[in-house]
Amino acid sequence: MSTNDSPEEPEGAGRPPEPPKAPEPQRAPESPRPPQSPGSSEPPEPPVQQPSQPSAPRPSQPSAPQPSQSARPGPSPEPSQPSEEAPGQPEETGRQRLAAGLWPPRVSRAQLIVALLLFVLGLGLAIQVRSNSDSSALRGARQEDLVRILDELDGRTKRLEDEKQQLEDQRKELENSSNQAEEARRQTVEKERQLGILAGTVAAQGPGITLKITDPTGQVQSDQLLDTLQELRAAGAEAIQINGVRIVAGSYFSDENGAVAIDGKKITQPYEFRVIGKPQDLEPALNIPGGVVQTLEKEQATVAVTRSAKIVVDALRAAKQPDYARSSS
Repeated sequence: MSTNDSPEEPEGAGRPPEPPKAPEPQRAPESPRPPQSPGSSEPPEPPVQQPSQPSAPRPSQPSAPQPSQSARPGPSPEPSQPSEEAPGQPEETGRQRLAAGLWPPRVSRAQLIVALLLFVLGLGLAIQVRSNSDSSALRGARQEDLVRILDELDGRTKRLEDEKQQLEDQRKELENSSNQAEEARRQTVEKERQLGILAGTVAAQGPGITLKITDPTGQVQSDQLLDTLQELRAAGAEAIQINGVRIVAGSYFSDENGAVAIDGKKITQPYEFRVIGKPQDLEPALNIPGGVVQTLEKEQATVAVTRSAKIVVDALRAAKQPDYARSSS
């Protein structure tokens, strides 16, 4: 090989520079080939579809800018690739994808059954809570009111038990008596006497209390006396007389010209209650906190309660013949 042989010039030497071709978008760039030595006799490898490199630009003819090659071998920056999505289809946002996943709903049969069971369970709990809240009417009551109500319930329970025991004793006497007709007559007379006491047609006596109300300022009205009467009845009073007027189931109170009237009869102060009943139940019922005594004392009235082993209720009421009611026996 002669030393005068010059290396082959690349193809296109001496030709005018051609504009650079755009790189193919999908072909990966190849690493640059190492330069050939001047004394190599091997022919250069043909370029593999690589854009030819133009010679140095001449001053008279500008050339297109060439991409700068780094001295360190490596892949050249890839050109921006066009979007692979089809034109006319905009990209969906996250909210749109979420809405598309939620609607229309995709509900299975098992989910429907579970939802129905949960609805029935919630409805039952709501009904139960509402019924419990409606039945607890005493939740907001005061302590003294609760004590009074409890005492009244205890007294009523005791009276009902005594009445039940009396009826059972009467039944046993009728069953065991040799002369059932005479026993039945005796019990009828006793029953008539009891009904006469309740109706106010016969006098009565027994243990009880005396309640005296003095009202110097005239502030006590008929409604306060009626509350006192109701309190005594709830505590177990069996016969009551106020200032010579017998109190029965049909008695009523009214205010007439600054005075109090019972069943149309005016009474003057001091108002004296004669009550037959159990003193251990009657007096505490009047003196409970917030009860009758405290209410009357707020009206500047003076209240005195006295227990007694014998109270006489001798005011009577005429027996009234009913106009329409007749005995069914």
